[in-house]
Amino acid sequence: MTSEHEALLENLTARDVLRVSPVIPVVVIDRVEDAVPLARALYAGGIGIIEMTLRSEAALGAIAAIAANVPEVVIGAGTVLTREDALRSVDAGSRFLVSPGSPRGLLDAARALPVPLLAGVSTATEAMTVAEGGSTEMKFFPAESSGGASALGALAGPLPHLTFCPTGGITPQNAAEYLALPNVVCVGGSWLTPRSLVQAGDWSAIEDLARSAKALSSA
Repeated sequence: MTSEHEALLENLTARDVLRVSPVIPVVVIDRVEDAVPLARALYAGGIGIIEMTLRSEAALGAIAAIAANVPEVVIGAGTVLTREDALRSVDAGSRFLVSPGSPRGLLDAARALPVPLLAGVSTATEAMTVAEGGSTEMKFFPAESSGGASALGALAGPLPHLTFCPTGGITPQNAAEYLALPNVVCVGGSWLTPRSLVQAGDWSAIEDLARSAKALSSA
């Protein structure tokens, strides 16, 4: 790692998180032993960030393994629902947190944590509530079923100071439409790490998917 990258990891902000890659892989993992080769494959393909969702018993162990063995990858925890989820994720080594919604209790707890939270919103009111707490970067979720790129783009007019990572229904086919919006820096997607490839240990295929996703930044 370069000294600049080390400094980024040490002082990571929500804005930094959104700017690591045009696509944040949203990962569900079943075996801790898959975590390190998965992270290395994504990094080799140009994707230096992972949202490891807390949807499996292996998630926290996977976060810890990546934090310890692949420090060049910015590892975060997704599907953070409670203060306890957040604390356990930070203890495991998460550099950022992602929640599907924006309950007041979680927003309040996040202010005391040493890592940024990307809170989930799907309406202008929710986005304004998160912004009241000082956060200008957030997750737009579930993107496609909340009106898609047109709905998110409409928020740029009244809320030009807010930036979003849309997640939920994002595919290689529609990612570019979201990335073209003025209030979007990156998107979240699960297509980079399909469970079938992870379970098969097909790391070269995942590296290829990462490389294609990285190319979206210049599309």
